[in-house]
Amino acid sequence: MKIGFIGLGNMATAIIGGVIGSGLARPEDIYGSAHSKESVDKAVSSFGIVGCGSNTEVAEKSEIIFYAVKPQMYEEVIKETAAFVKNQIVVSIAPGKSLEWLASLFGEGTAVVRCMPNTPAMVGEGCTGVCRNAAVSDEAFDEVMGILGSFGKAYEVKESMMDAVVAVSGSSPAYVFMMIEAMADGAVMAGMPRAQAYKFAAQSVLGSAKMVLDMDMHPGALKDMVTSPAGTTIQGVRVLEERGFRAAVIDAEKAVAEKSAGM
Repeated sequence: MKIGFIGLGNMATAIIGGVIGSGLARPEDIYGSAHSKESVDKAVSSFGIVGCGSNTEVAEKSEIIFYAVKPQMYEEVIKETAAFVKNQIVVSIAPGKSLEWLASLFGEGTAVVRCMPNTPAMVGEGCTGVCRNAAVSDEAFDEVMGILGSFGKAYEVKESMMDAVVAVSGSSPAYVFMMIEAMADGAVMAGMPRAQAYKFAAQSVLGSAKMVLDMDMHPGALKDMVTSPAGTTIQGVRVLEERGFRAAVIDAEKAVAEKSAGM
């Protein structure tokens, strides 16, 4: 399997690390190009992949091509490489760029997959929503899903859900990092050293997420397990409810989804 990456930022290199680490492809079967030579050299040094001097070289040599450039660069880069895309599978990681829009630039009949990974892919715990157009065969889609599953979990969704994917997983690590920082600040206020506070806060978030995934219980029921009558936790819950904690998260995701839809 020959895999190409046009763009070698954090997300692309996280995917490359997952692919190589899982044994799905050898470093010498992975091609990469980027706007800066420094980015290419770094990826070559870190992973042993084949650095390319142009985007068209990546497109020409690859069977599966990941377009991992910034959304505003997509049209320019696709027009540059479209003539070299014939029977390859195109994979987009850009928010807001529909399958129809992508295929219209590459040409009718091009196999296109849209996905939205998130930054926890960098530690092998990514969550990726995926959809495809009718030109992508089941066999080809399985190959792409294998790649996306090499650095976390990948789930097929309807394209109409992709803006929600951006909101609930693509952007949400930022909210979680903010919450961990705030939790640590509270612990520091209560007398805990900051380095220790970050560890307690981060591990609590990690463990809580694992309970949701592993215990098959509603998050509300898990919350109730912690909130003893007249106890400490319910006081914290009361303050969060008074300050509109859940409404703020919902409104943030709504804003993200609307921004994604308009890109």
